[in-house]
Amino acid sequence: MFHKVVFAFGVCSVLISSTGSGQDTARRPNVIYILADDLGYTDLVGFGSPYYETPQLDQMAREGLRMTSAYTCGPNCQPTRAALMSGQYGVRTGVYTVGDIERFDWRSRPLRPVDNVTEMPLDRVLLPLSLKRSGYSTGLFGKWHLGDDGDHHPLKRGFDEGFVSAGKHFDFETLPTQKVPPGAYLADYLTNRAVDFIQRHKKQPFFLYLPHFGVHSPLQAKPDLIERFRAKPGVGGHHDPTYAAMIFSVDESVGRIRQAVKDLNLADQTLIIFTSDNGGVGGYLREEIKSGKESTDNVPLRGGKGMLYEGGIRVPFIASWPGVIPQGRESDEPINSVDLYPTLMEVTGAAPPQGTLLDGTSYLNLLKGEAPAQKRRPLYWHFPGYLGASENTWRTTPAGAIREGDWKLIEFFEDGQRELYNLRTDIGERNNLAAAHPERVESLMQMLQVWRTETNAAMPAKNADRLPPGVGRRGAVRGD
Repeated sequence: MFHKVVFAFGVCSVLISSTGSGQDTARRPNVIYILADDLGYTDLVGFGSPYYETPQLDQMAREGLRMTSAYTCGPNCQPTRAALMSGQYGVRTGVYTVGDIERFDWRSRPLRPVDNVTEMPLDRVLLPLSLKRSGYSTGLFGKWHLGDDGDHHPLKRGFDEGFVSAGKHFDFETLPTQKVPPGAYLADYLTNRAVDFIQRHKKQPFFLYLPHFGVHSPLQAKPDLIERFRAKPGVGGHHDPTYAAMIFSVDESVGRIRQAVKDLNLADQTLIIFTSDNGGVGGYLREEIKSGKESTDNVPLRGGKGMLYEGGIRVPFIASWPGVIPQGRESDEPINSVDLYPTLMEVTGAAPPQGTLLDGTSYLNLLKGEAPAQKRRPLYWHFPGYLGASENTWRTTPAGAIREGDWKLIEFFEDGQRELYNLRTDIGERNNLAAAHPERVESLMQMLQVWRTETNAAMPAKNADRLPPGVGRRGAVRGD
């Protein structure tokens, strides 16, 4: 396998090609990627929560690595999932949000959003297919959200087996249809099937993708767990016993998965990663955004899901791999959703077809505690649309962002406003330094504009037929 780094306009992309095959697959590592839904940055004890209980994830962090600057590719779930599976930013796949642009009343705003792609384009070779072609057994159990029907279903995109399910935590449906016991809780059911997958594939390398629907709304949890937290005093924005119970069920799932791997003597051969798809649902009231009930709070981060502030895109990240990842490590190196694909190519020795373009860079060296071979590239965000809240307030208007080192710049497309933050000294993004550091603003803006040019990023157009607020159609926000 060889890695070719291509530089264009000062921005590098990774082209990976290989003659990789399924030879010697018995000695290749297994990979388990567990993705929570809407879990905020501080929703784990090890990331700052004094209220929620996450003993399994805390133990996983003690035995492995905690990354404190892990980012998602988008401020809501679909662009993140698209980036994880394609290794590409949304500017290339067209997936930058959830649903079509008619979900919110954009006609009352100055810009017309870019049309959103709601299913992963079929011409992309996704991560599971690259691993499958290299001799891996592949399984998915949970929320896919990249096209659940026909040729877009994960069983047509590289997964050998599995099913999709999201929308409810009790009385849920699956596609393909499964025999679900009465009263089953979705997180438990997904875990049962995931453990079964591990047990059946213990003699061969496997890739297990377990994208939970927890802790996404509707807030539904097992009654005994709700009672566990009902009498517990809340702390700040962490106070909802049902939400806490949902987190506990996801934590239990991680414990069961790790125990299954240990019971089969596969721990030393298995990389396990746990993270979330975007920030937690909370932090809006401080921004004077009327959003209804807040499930949690992302303090000390600013904002929450649906925003390009840190509360919307920075997420917890824990990885374990005994003998490879040193115990009890912490890293503050920034990583992004697009980095998973190249990382797993390096971890497994697999490779996508020749010429496949990946936007990310491998973080295997960070997992192993090694110094980076070269300076890591800046991270980019492109959100050319609107995410509404309620009563004509917005979680975000069209915007873009870049993080390079400790510095982060956000550009809002409606009026060109720019905000600059030093995340080393101001993780809460309260001190806009744009006026104090105009040269830094211009430098980051140039990098951001060059990246948009190099990736052919679509930009929103002027809304020539702007209407008064409330005249345009407003769609439901479930699933965003």
